[in-house]
Amino acid sequence: MNLKFNHDNCSGCGVCKLACSIKNFNQVNPSMALLRIHGVFPDPGKYHIYFCDQCGICADSCPADAIEIEEGMYTIDEDVCTACHECVDACPHSVMTIKKADELPAKCILCGECATVCPRQAIYMADTQEKLEVI
Repeated sequence: MNLKFNHDNCSGCGVCKLACSIKNFNQVNPSMALLRIHGVFPDPGKYHIYFCDQCGICADSCPADAIEIEEGMYTIDEDVCTACHECVDACPHSVMTIKKADELPAKCILCGECATVCPRQAIYMADTQEKLEVI
């Protein structure tokens, strides 16, 4: 799955963050979301979406080699992870988080829940968007 974004469509509603926290952590807690939305100031009503673009910087920074690429997506092997949080600090988009339950890092796994609930298609799955444009 390839998540894409269109900043111009984002209203900053945060529904994507709620869906992410529910799907990945079983909590209604947008602060746990594995994506971020920031207002672009001084332009009221404009927002910028940040989520994992699978750049691999987290994997490069991991001293335990606990982050590996599988099917085009970086995943964390929690059995290998030492919870040093080097990957969280290294993330250029600040979209990795630390799970309070076990202090292990978490990152987007491209589940697409954010795209599914986005009312304005500011976040979308690339394949879905291509089909929408063809119709």
